[in-house]
Amino acid sequence: MAKAYWVSAYRAVKDADKLAAYAKLAGPAISAGGGRFLARGVPAKVYEHGLQERTVLIEFDSVEQALATHDSPEYQAALAALGDGAERDLRVIEGA
Repeated sequence: MAKAYWVSAYRAVKDADKLAAYAKLAGPAISAGGGRFLARGVPAKVYEHGLQERTVLIEFDSVEQALATHDSPEYQAALAALGDGAERDLRVIEGA
């Protein structure tokens, strides 16, 4: 079974307090769902149309696990805490 990855690219952080509230809930929810943080932070360098904003890469054992974690009540509570505090693009990608 192929691994899966969450790639979360932030476009803008509008409210640092809401982002902190999200992170406090999201980290445990993602870990409980089997997610492993591989990288998170501001890019060392961006090319083409990349933005110099926070990027997060999380590995899961399968697409099903990644989707179930996103849809879990715990992660949905984290998203509610984030609200309009950030604009981001979250993608679930199956590994090769």
